[in-house]
Amino acid sequence: MELIVAKFGGTSIGNGKRIRKAAQSVVNEFMKGKKVVVVVSAINKTTDDLVLITDESIGKEVTEKQLAEILSMGERTSIRVFSSVLESLGVKSEYIDPSHDLWPVITDNNYGKAKINFDKTEEKSKGLLDLLEQGIIPVICGFLGKSEDGQVTTLGRGGSDVTAFLLGHCLNADDVIIVTDVNGVMSTDPRKISDAEKLDYISVDEMRDLATHGAQILHPHALRFKDPEINAKIIGFEKGDLSDPGTAIVGPFEDSIGKSVSLHPEPISVVALVGEDLLNQIGLLAKMTTLVADANINIYGISAGQNSITLFLDKCDADEAYHLLHNLVIAEDSLSSISLGRDIAMLTMINPDFIETPGVITEITNPLKEQGINIVEISSSQTAIVLFINWEDGKVAYDLIKGVL
Repeated sequence: MELIVAKFGGTSIGNGKRIRKAAQSVVNEFMKGKKVVVVVSAINKTTDDLVLITDESIGKEVTEKQLAEILSMGERTSIRVFSSVLESLGVKSEYIDPSHDLWPVITDNNYGKAKINFDKTEEKSKGLLDLLEQGIIPVICGFLGKSEDGQVTTLGRGGSDVTAFLLGHCLNADDVIIVTDVNGVMSTDPRKISDAEKLDYISVDEMRDLATHGAQILHPHALRFKDPEINAKIIGFEKGDLSDPGTAIVGPFEDSIGKSVSLHPEPISVVALVGEDLLNQIGLLAKMTTLVADANINIYGISAGQNSITLFLDKCDADEAYHLLHNLVIAEDSLSSISLGRDIAMLTMINPDFIETPGVITEITNPLKEQGINIVEISSSQTAIVLFINWEDGKVAYDLIKGVL
């Protein structure tokens, strides 16, 4: 019998009518003979209201333990309402919060951003199968955990998404369905570009990067629990239909891709163009990259400043690019000179946790400083950090950084 884990976000259960529509969509799948586990967030804006009330009444004196208990009331209320609506529609349901004997998500004692004990969670999750065999639909709090000594914890931002994929994995579900306020993943924000198109599918890696860069659809941490054998999709609540195709999330989360350090195997060369007021020269960068692209030369990095623009290229291509770009220097009044620099090593670090790790660049660069290794250039995004250093220091730097991460 097919098993579904359906997670409803706060907006999708934002009022009574939406809750009933969501519950009806669950009942519809149940009546098709499917087993359904429901995960719900706090009703729209409830958590924000609880945070505001706590801040105004207690302020900085609130403890993490107290705050976790207070914030848990949003999800605890949601599951009671949702489960009651399911029963009003003629099916058996049981709400499960951290006080319930069958509560599955076990964590450490970090109240505000708890770390999941996967083995114990997997063991506890099996208790939900007994309810499902009895034809009961369990409705479970998203976002929350319970420490081994019985204290309520929270999983941090996107915790309900984490709960859904985690339970999907532990229960060997066939489908994990994320119900939100959009009809799937769009080519861009439809509120900004009206002709944005819905994607039929998106890979786990693409979804993770999209979420990490600000798309408020799915939390990237949740994708760590995306099992390759489990179907997953994002759908909108408006249709009230869990069978809606939405956008499928395909592929597994690859930990080697999610967190890695790599040293480019060949030397990188530096080509630097010097001039005046370069940042205000419209189209200058496009002219540079077009020249290089037309010669089928790849660019690994660009550093732009007021008086210089530096390109990082494969050493084997650098001399050709150097001559091509020299012609541009002659033709452009804003450019005065070009140089071809020394051999450079390129180290790339990828980790979706970078965005939420204060001081991560310091952690990476301090070991290099202690060994007297100079950094020629550094670039970073929300999930990646790239270091360019002297070629002869590359292997030592690689070993140092791998030890840190």
